[in-house]
Amino acid sequence: MSEKGSVLIVDDNESLCTTLCFILNRKGYATATASDGPDAIKLTEETPFDLTLMDIRMPLMNGVDAFKEIKKFRPDAAVVMMTAYSVEELVQEALEEGAFSIIYKPLDIEKIVALIEEAKRNKKGAFILVVDDNEGTRVTLRNILVNKGYTVGLAESGDEAVAVVREQRYDLLFVDLKMPVLNGYETYLAVKEVQQDIVAVMMTAYRRDMTELVEAALHDNAYTCINKPLNIEYVLKIIEEIMMKKQVAG
Repeated sequence: MSEKGSVLIVDDNESLCTTLCFILNRKGYATATASDGPDAIKLTEETPFDLTLMDIRMPLMNGVDAFKEIKKFRPDAAVVMMTAYSVEELVQEALEEGAFSIIYKPLDIEKIVALIEEAKRNKKGAFILVVDDNEGTRVTLRNILVNKGYTVGLAESGDEAVAVVREQRYDLLFVDLKMPVLNGYETYLAVKEVQQDIVAVMMTAYRRDMTELVEAALHDNAYTCINKPLNIEYVLKIIEEIMMKKQVAG
């Protein structure tokens, strides 16, 4: 989402969501809202948020149960539970499940901002965007990387990748070279216009046919090009190398 940070607000109180969005947007944060647990789960599958503010008492699914589901695919998600009621059992359960914090309504906005910044500092792993028009490749790579503790976004085309990067900064871009409309090299160049410091890893199952695109991408500072089918251990090694270099440089 925005460069300053992204927040998902989950509450069946529409007025509270609107007010929080307005205040956090004014402070430079990007926001999204969900009115219930299932909607929050869907949004979190699609987008890694720096912090989620989750009401404990909601229809359909309470906040703790929604948090448990989110942890299955985003184990490092920072979720702050919100409550205006005496729900000590749910509060205790949330803390045992690893909730980032508990805050009570009426909300203290400055405390929320401090929690957002703390969550960003504590966030582990890398933000990785996988761009491939093959759904199987996208989903498989995402599932593997999420299980390794990385936060992963998906895009099925170059245009979608550019739109995603406008909303959320990423550390790494894994992009297939052979895609319709914008090929992987063109996608990489377009993404770099939005976020210059992103590190790109090109992917291809057609190395011989893609030689010119591979050379062009490497000339424009793509980190490397890897062949499909992917060697996952090699992929993980590359990610570790890139993140180590970023830490040294940063």
